[in-house]
Amino acid sequence: MVALESPSRLSTLHCSACGAAYSAFELQRVSACCNVPLVADYDLFEPLGRDIIDRADPSMWRYGALLPLLNPDHKVTLGEGFTPLLRLPRLAARHELSSLLLKDEGQNPTGSFKARGLSMAVSKAKELGVDGCIIPTAGNAGVAMAAYCARAGLKAVVVMPRHTPQAFKEECYWYGAEVELVDGLISDCGARVRQRNADGALLDISTLKEPYRLEGKKTMGYEIAEQLNWSLPDVLLYPAGGGTGLIGIWKAFQEMKALGWLAPETRLPRMVAVQAKNCCPLLETYAGRQANCHAYHGSPTLANGLAVPHPLGEAMMLRVLRESNGTVVSISEEDMLAGMRDLGQQEGLFVAPEGAAVWMAARKLLGTGWLHPDETVLLLNTGNGQKYMDNVAGRAFN
Repeated sequence: MVALESPSRLSTLHCSACGAAYSAFELQRVSACCNVPLVADYDLFEPLGRDIIDRADPSMWRYGALLPLLNPDHKVTLGEGFTPLLRLPRLAARHELSSLLLKDEGQNPTGSFKARGLSMAVSKAKELGVDGCIIPTAGNAGVAMAAYCARAGLKAVVVMPRHTPQAFKEECYWYGAEVELVDGLISDCGARVRQRNADGALLDISTLKEPYRLEGKKTMGYEIAEQLNWSLPDVLLYPAGGGTGLIGIWKAFQEMKALGWLAPETRLPRMVAVQAKNCCPLLETYAGRQANCHAYHGSPTLANGLAVPHPLGEAMMLRVLRESNGTVVSISEEDMLAGMRDLGQQEGLFVAPEGAAVWMAARKLLGTGWLHPDETVLLLNTGNGQKYMDNVAGRAFN
């Protein structure tokens, strides 16, 4: 039962494929009907103004009424969210862009945007009586899960590729997680997680295999609107591996539209999914070169978070691109390094290769005319470049 004093307007969950309803008040994983992600719904019919935002809380939890945690006593937080939205005047001037912005998720606890989703998922795991969590990861998600499980007093098992940069492994060890290394990509780690957790003793909080990481990630969308005084950019570029943030930000925009928090004339951004050329399953499906990602084979990339060959949320990402009139772009390893140099030397930002890929995608789209110089362009940098020193050390001037 929902506590009467709960600030959350959470009402139900629904299957992202067929729409079938599921209870939001008991432990759920993927939908039993279609074996796809479940999505949280909220009661948005009664008036809910922007005054419900807790402006004294400088974190993602300021939007508590539109988040799924029912009892605030179960909140597991390290101060995640409300990251800065920075203007990039030097790069804008160099490329004749009227407005270029970057949301720097590298300033989150644990150094990446994964802090949002894992804070929410672990909070809900605690609320629903889970004893421990397990996750396959390319790096940042494992670190975040280890940190939040430590904070919550829950067991944490992290399964990551052996080639993952050492910094990610070390952090997980320091947070007390059990770490298993696997030869291959995150898809191989996912297979190992299913094998290890066949009895379901731990909650598998892989991307979109439970409903609540998505709800933490969507807070980026609320923050973008609030930080832009309830307006939105024309184009938003996002590094899409598993795609939870792309889906979540779009969900936030739809919720704000339903709530009347955005002016009726507000146009939602065209969403751009950015992938690595070494691993671009979404692009291959979007371009019609394959029916879906199920048989796709990817390779490792400097941008560990983009090495996701079989994203569970592929259909949901494609829906966002279709609804927003967006597109998909892939970026080479060399261009990622060039993007890191651009952002570092021109704007003083040491971003993750994923964030650099997003900037280079903007340059690419500007060159083709898909992106116009007079549009407001927003880039999402998902992590701190310090984590990737194993990948990029010695390559600053190559």
